[in-house]
Amino acid sequence: MQDFKEIKRGLWFYIYLLIFEGALRKWVIPQFSDLLLIIRDPLALFLIIKANTQNIYFSNRYLVQIYIIAFVSLILTLTLGHQNINVAIYGLRVFLLHLPIAFLMGHVFNKEDIIKVGKFFLYISIPMTILLILQFFSPQTAWVNRGVGGDLSGAGFDGALGYLRPPGTFSFTNGTSLFYGLLTAFIIYFILISESIPKYLLILSGVSLIIAIPISISRTLLFMVAASIIFVLPASFKFKDNFNKLFGISMAFVLIYLGLNLFSSFEIVLNVFNTRFERANEVEGGLESVILDRYIGGLGSAIIEAPTKTIAGVGLGYGTNVGSVLLTNNRYFLISEGEWGRLIGEMGPILGIWIIVLRILIGIKISVKAHKLLNENNLLPWTLLPFMLLNFPQGSWNQPTAMGFSILSLGLLIGSINTVQNKNLN
Repeated sequence: MQDFKEIKRGLWFYIYLLIFEGALRKWVIPQFSDLLLIIRDPLALFLIIKANTQNIYFSNRYLVQIYIIAFVSLILTLTLGHQNINVAIYGLRVFLLHLPIAFLMGHVFNKEDIIKVGKFFLYISIPMTILLILQFFSPQTAWVNRGVGGDLSGAGFDGALGYLRPPGTFSFTNGTSLFYGLLTAFIIYFILISESIPKYLLILSGVSLIIAIPISISRTLLFMVAASIIFVLPASFKFKDNFNKLFGISMAFVLIYLGLNLFSSFEIVLNVFNTRFERANEVEGGLESVILDRYIGGLGSAIIEAPTKTIAGVGLGYGTNVGSVLLTNNRYFLISEGEWGRLIGEMGPILGIWIIVLRILIGIKISVKAHKLLNENNLLPWTLLPFMLLNFPQGSWNQPTAMGFSILSLGLLIGSINTVQNKNLN
């Protein structure tokens, strides 16, 4: 039997860096913030090399196809595209370094490892929420609100009524939504399935989530929480005990929510969230716009709006923020803010759509496996599934935190179905 201990330690370090690299860039060693942007890259390379030296075979037909597409796109980038080698390598690294980590994690992690990750998220959610509260009510000049590189203008982002979205330990505020989105899946699972979780921890993490939803000022987080609940509800009907647990805990959370409303500070938070919600609905459309524009649709508009009509695209990395800075000295979207539009613009319609289709097919393949295990009374893959579906097929690989959670969502889900029969996706 293969020994995965060293690989597992490395994967845990990858998770730690995903959650705390923003803290390093803002507070601990801000002078190295640019270098820390890619701090997980050498770790990912080390893990891939280590896995190969230990004859740990985690590749599959999807990953092989993505490797081929990436190398072809690299050649086109350096011949017909922007021809900037640094930008091209930055765009290539996601395919060659980080995506394999998802499949490596899925290969070496098992259900017990996923449970440990869940417990870690529950524990860390409590200080994370305290940090969010401090950031929310503190001025942007406060130390807790410093931006990357120690930026004194603050790390908060578009909010309402003079309050800005708090980023927590992350470089950007999207990390907050992604962290609590994944936390939701674990809370739901631990509610339904007893895994030696202390009741006080489950209650405190649940309260932390309730507070984080409005204090994040994020419609995306609200949607992810709702999606997780909607996914699990039909499954809970199959098991009377689980449904009773979910109903009882839901009532408890409602009472906690009503209790929090007695505090004037929480009332302020709700006011800000409601105002932001209403304004966003007026400008961007209602919650259906979050569903249709960000999660379900996008491929057609990506094809139409991609700024390049060439078959080769403009080149790898061109649509990333780093690529924008290296090529123009300005930080803005050179192609598209949406992931699918960026891929098609960078790689051209053939290779770009091929990558998109592969990401969708991976999501479908995993969904089928998760549903099969649900019928075998294994709820863990099903509770993790909505977060993966919302982040892997069309989640941004442009921004390091979003890319990290996209990779983590797939790795954890594959690991949760990891049996002798389910070692890979072939």
